[in-house]
Amino acid sequence: MAASAERKGRRRADYPFMLDYRTRWNDNDMYDHMNNSVYNFLFDSAVNAYLMEHCGLHPPNSPQHPLVAHTATDFFAAMAYPGVAQVGVRVAKLGRSSVTYEVAVFERGAEQAKAVGDFVHVFVERATGRPHRDGMGAELRRGLERICGGGPPPGKASKI
Repeated sequence: MAASAERKGRRRADYPFMLDYRTRWNDNDMYDHMNNSVYNFLFDSAVNAYLMEHCGLHPPNSPQHPLVAHTATDFFAAMAYPGVAQVGVRVAKLGRSSVTYEVAVFERGAEQAKAVGDFVHVFVERATGRPHRDGMGAELRRGLERICGGGPPPGKASKI
């Protein structure tokens, strides 16, 4: 995990996959900013959108599926409805059957991240609930390798 000061300096170009999300009134908390739990929703949505669009994941019947093992977030600035969030995803570490994503939330039009988080998946076999002895599948690994450490986007931004 990168130091908080380093993460605070993250920019859009650091993330090869971006997903748009139009905030809702319901996303705000009593302090009139986006509730912390919404950030986890956004991280999960962006990561899974990438897995489905670029890694061949089909949640109802893929032989392997991800389980969230860890999340952590550094918050740098507030965001609120009616803003449009743009969630960046890159792979920070790719293991045999696990992956650590670095995810960031930007407000449309702003270059500095509002929050940067870690989101860890462990891929398990659907039939057993345990990691496969050979690790994650080849198509999945190839898709994740495309966004390791940043680089050019694999395609246009998606929207949720």
